[in-house]
Amino acid sequence: MASHERYQKRRLFNSYFWVVVSVFLVLFLLGIMGFFLLNSQQIADHFREQVPMSIYFKESAKDVEMRQLEKTLQMAEYTKSAVYVPAEEGAKKLVEDLGEDFIANLDGFNPLPNSIDVRLNANFVTDGEIEQIAQDLTSKDYVQEVQYDKPLVSLLNENVKRITFWMLVIAGIFVFIAFLLINSSIRLSVYAKRFTIKTMQMVGATKGFIRKPFIWTSVKLGLIGAIIALIALAGVVYWMNDFIPELEILKNYQMLAILFIGVLVFGVLISLLSTFFATTRYLNLRTDELYY
Repeated sequence: MASHERYQKRRLFNSYFWVVVSVFLVLFLLGIMGFFLLNSQQIADHFREQVPMSIYFKESAKDVEMRQLEKTLQMAEYTKSAVYVPAEEGAKKLVEDLGEDFIANLDGFNPLPNSIDVRLNANFVTDGEIEQIAQDLTSKDYVQEVQYDKPLVSLLNENVKRITFWMLVIAGIFVFIAFLLINSSIRLSVYAKRFTIKTMQMVGATKGFIRKPFIWTSVKLGLIGAIIALIALAGVVYWMNDFIPELEILKNYQMLAILFIGVLVFGVLISLLSTFFATTRYLNLRTDELYY
């Protein structure tokens, strides 16, 4: 008798253990997907704002004109950053990038003009907006030309739209799979107690009374699995914050709150609903149907 009780307890523990593991794994993967989905716009904006635009001045351009344009650009709504680069500094940087002193080969002549390096705010890194900005700057008498990578801008915007669409599709699939896996694990847990459910019903217990301990147990298991998933997810968030510090992920309190609360609520809600429907199913079965 004692050995049978130990076997039953061990079996029950294994059942609960795998429910927690299932909830943890599913919610962890779902949380990662949710993290990237919630940050997709911010990540896309980060890459858009790395697209460089260079404004090159004519030799006749006056220092006051160049400095004035730098200040004007810094205050413009479309500018993230604008830095004046004198010809000497630009040449020095190019020598470092090339690893070769090209000026020495030109007998000390510096062919690079004075310039301003500009980074635009993400909303303005579109084919139409950036082209309009370039045209407005080129129209100035002292500006020689404005350069930026047109193919890169078009490719970047196309890829952002494509990736966002597929992330939404994959997120929907993940939610569906998460529901199926957690639901299956909990149904197996309830299945192991189907005879207990029917016995309680036969002695006069109401359906609500029978469901209550099962639902409460599943909610606790779902909560445990969700908390473990949140701890693992927090590790991923911290790693991503160190990997791309420019995004300042840890300062985005609204996104983090939505992500963590969403994972927690999703885990508990699925556990509750799955247990409710599973216990209802066995409550509605005849005694002879419990063996199938």
